[in-house]
Order: sequence, then structure tokens, then C-alpha cells
Amino acid sequence: MRGSRFAPTWAAAAVAVLCAACTVGPDYKRPQVPAPQAWRADSYWRLASPSHASLALDWWQAFGDDALDGLEKQALMQNQTLAAASAHYAQAKDTLAYTSAQRLPELDLQGQLDRLKISKDRPATTYSTPNQSTVQNEVLVGPTITYDTDLFGRIRREVEGAKASEEQAADDLANARLVLTTDLATDYYALRELDAEIDVLNQSVKLQDKALDYVKAEHDLGSVSGLDLYQQQAHLDATRVQATLLVNQRAQYEHAIAALVGVPAPQFSIASKVTETTVPPIAIGIPSDVLQRRPDIASAERAMASANAKIGEAKAAFFPSLILNPGIGWESTAFANLLTAPSLMWTLGSQLSQVVFDGGRRSANVRFASAGYVEAEANYRQAVLNAFQQVQDGVTGLSVLDDASKQAHAAVIDARRLLSLANDRYSGGLVAYLDVIDAQQSLLTSQLTEVQIHGQQMSLSVALVKALGGGWNDQMTADAGTTQVAKAKGNGS
Repeated sequence: MRGSRFAPTWAAAAVAVLCAACTVGPDYKRPQVPAPQAWRADSYWRLASPSHASLALDWWQAFGDDALDGLEKQALMQNQTLAAASAHYAQAKDTLAYTSAQRLPELDLQGQLDRLKISKDRPATTYSTPNQSTVQNEVLVGPTITYDTDLFGRIRREVEGAKASEEQAADDLANARLVLTTDLATDYYALRELDAEIDVLNQSVKLQDKALDYVKAEHDLGSVSGLDLYQQQAHLDATRVQATLLVNQRAQYEHAIAALVGVPAPQFSIASKVTETTVPPIAIGIPSDVLQRRPDIASAERAMASANAKIGEAKAAFFPSLILNPGIGWESTAFANLLTAPSLMWTLGSQLSQVVFDGGRRSANVRFASAGYVEAEANYRQAVLNAFQQVQDGVTGLSVLDDASKQAHAAVIDARRLLSLANDRYSGGLVAYLDVIDAQQSLLTSQLTEVQIHGQQMSLSVALVKALGGGWNDQMTADAGTTQVAKAKGNGS
């Protein structure tokens, strides 16, 4: 504050005002992506009315399973991956606030208190006046102002990029929530499918055990050979092995669910239960709806906007920068005279800088930023293509599985009839016991196939909800993020 740096400060300020509206770099425009007119679907599907009706935030309640409802709520409260996404969103909001603050002047207040002695033997400034050694106080106080005029929009582009990044983080949080809830539901229905398979095997064990008792009695009477007895015993043992292996698979799904809901695996368990579940109706809408529903697509689009802003930042580095730094204050050798008119001092300063030669560094930054935008656009277009593929897979798959489920049910009925007939013919001595074993195996295979197809239907329904972007829209994102951050802080995360 002890002198003037540039006299024509007001002229510089006038230039800043004239250039304030100048922002270099390309303005962002969302690229157009072609969307199919409709999905390839058969009579199994009916479009929702209206077709763009969004799936509910708590979409899993449509499956009507209280146990799943409780697990989903627990996961939303305690899952650490979601907590991390929430913290990232909070960071993005603070980064935007920090970047936006650069558009405002910075006001600093400084104070200085010194007692100093000046050397008598210092170099002389004039030969006519000899140097003297003095001891004196110096008291200085006053504010300073620093203001970047942002002549060519560098800061404006930084704010634009930070805003897009904040919105991208919000979309990433929504996507993390969707991935969490759908992964949990997928594991849950895989576990329930294993419950049903184990139950089928246990029922088959009971049936085969009764058959073994019957064959033993016949063997003791001498009506059948030991071959029939050992065939039935071997078949029973094989079925028990299958059931035991499925118990291990079920435990792995149970452990996976424990990690998703934020509970150590040794402290978590889900009781085995065989329930009747039905595939809920899902409003698939029209293909263009997916572009508004899916948070990962929204995130990829915001990444493009951020990358576009970085091009403007890189180009602005080629242009002059003007910083205004006026100052005012008081300087005195004594506190008593500090705030008096003779102690007043001020500066009207500005700092203008312009790169002359940098060896191509700024040009490389522009090319780097431009390539980053090309990458972001390619990622966006691929995300859209993946979304269309995933939804069409779900639509086609559920249609096929619906037919397969009906056929599998008919196969179970036929297998039961076959087993009954084989038992009757064996009791009458018309067939060998191997025919009964084959009939038992046929029934077991048909029952397991029916259960597995139904499990695939439930899992694919969840996958379709995920592909459609279920449980997400723009309005819900901020509230969900704020809530999750608060919960994470409350849990000490």
C-alpha cells in the first residue's frame, strides 16, 4: 500500500466493464441422439398411460414383499458406498460455492506493528546529506481489495464447469441409490429362489425316502433285487448333496446382502422362507423416456457440459488478465496519530498480464480439453445405446420367460402324472424300478426348472426397473443427497 502501481486505473476499470460480457470458448449445446420410436414388444406388454409416468422412488414396494422393504430402508440408511457418493455430492456443492466466490472482490484487512532501527552505515542515497541512525515505531492498518475482472470469461467458464460437475455428482448419487436398491433386490430374489429350490429338493428327499422304505420292504420280502434298493439309495443321496450345495450358495447371497445393508456378515441372517411372488406390472413407456429417467445418462450429459466449459477455460488463458487492487490505510509512528488525516494513505493499483511465449503449453491445454469433450460425448452416446439395449433385453426376456413359465408349469404337471403311473406299473410288476427313478428325476428337474424360471423373472424385472431408471427424477436428487449426508454425519461416517 506504499505507492501507486499503475496510474490509469480508472481506464483499466473501464476496459474491464466493456469486456465483462466477453466469454471465450464454445457455448454448450446438448447433442441430439436418435431414439427409437417404440420397443420391440408383443402382447405381454402394454404402454403406461401416460407413457412417460416415472417409476416411484420406492419402486420395490410394487413387489409386495415386506422383508425386501425393510432391507431396502436399512440399506439406504447404512450403506457405505451410498454414503461415499453423498459425501462426493457435498464436495461438489462446496466446490461450486468456492468457484462462484471468485466472481466477487476479495477484501482483506491487514495490520502491522514494528519497532525498527535504521543503520547509519547503510548506502547513502545522496552525497550531500549524511546518513543517521534512527530508532522508530511503525504502525500500519488498513483493508486491501483484490478483484479479478475476468475480462475474457475464464472464471465464468470455471463456474459453468463447476455447476455442471455439481449436477453430475447429484446424478451420480441418484445412480448410486438406484444401483444399490436394484443390486439388493437382485440378491434378495436370488436368495429366495434358492429357498424355493432347497424346498423342492427337501420335498423330493421326503418322497424318495418314502420310496426307499417301500423298496426296502419289498427287498426284505424278496420281491425285488438289491439292485432296485441301491438305485433308490443312490438317487436319494445325490438329491441330498444337491440340497447341501444350495445351502452354501444361499449363505453367499446372505453375506452379500449383509454388506449392502451395512451389517457385518456374522451378525446378519435372513430366515428361509418360500413365498409366492408375482412379477409386478412395469410401465416401460417409450424409448425417449429413458433419456429423462436414467441418472447415469444424465450424469454423462453433465460430464459433457463440464468438459465443454474446460475448453473455454483453456482458451481464456491466451488472453490478457486484469486484476484491480486498490487499497487504503493509515500508517504512523504512534498509535495516537494513526487515524488522523496526515497518516492516511491509499493506492489505486491494477495488474495487467499477457502471455508472450509459453512454448505451446496453452495450445496443448486447449487440445487436451477438446479431446476431453470428444471423450465425454462418446461416453454419453454409448450410455444411451447401453440403456436402449438393457431395456430391450428386459422387454424381450420377460416376454420369453412368461411363455417359458407356462410351459414349465405344464411340465411339472406332466411329470407328476408320469411318476404316479411309473409307481403303479412298478407295483404291478410291469416295469423295472429304473423307470420309477427316471420319473422321480424328471419331476425333480421340472420343479427346479419352474422355480429357476420364476427366479429369473423376478431378477429380470428388477433389471428392467434399473434399465428404465426407476425411482429417480431431478426433483428428488437434491433432497436425497442432503438426507443421506446428514445420516452419514450422524452415524460418524
